[in-house]
Amino acid sequence: MIATKLAGKLNEQIGHEFDAHQQYVAIATYYDAQTMPRMAALFFNQALEERGHAMMLVQYLLDRDETVKIPALSAPKSSWKNIVDPVKAALEQEKEVSKQFDDLTALARKENDYSTEQFLQWFLKEQVEEVATMSDLLAVVSRSEDNIERIEDWVAREVSAEEDDPTAPPQAGA
Repeated sequence: MIATKLAGKLNEQIGHEFDAHQQYVAIATYYDAQTMPRMAALFFNQALEERGHAMMLVQYLLDRDETVKIPALSAPKSSWKNIVDPVKAALEQEKEVSKQFDDLTALARKENDYSTEQFLQWFLKEQVEEVATMSDLLAVVSRSEDNIERIEDWVAREVSAEEDDPTAPPQAGA
């Protein structure tokens, strides 16, 4: 059994992951409207990844015989003043998600729930990668704000499709 407080926080995290999914879809559609197909594809893929993270949490709660509560989602931001701001928002979101997983891991340790702590280790590793990717992307987009083709070329060259991670937790419904 997962401690009540920890189970509640894991359910909250499901909502954060679905919020991130929605935000990345909004960012992707913004870049698609700016005729930046590679940036759009990058964020559509990020959206799918965030949805996958939510479904991993769902499956974990199901596997631990806990009640899954899907929280309501807030409306994502969908307009920005320039092409840099969505990436800034994405980086801040990834930093916040990293903090959320740090806090969840600390709570699991405090509750002596070593299974949940082990489960959360994968997310900690994943967040390091996510923050690094968004940091690099922000540097490129900031530096090349007036040269969309340079941004698109960098994304095409440097951002590869996510390969399946055999260490990733299973997703509900997969």
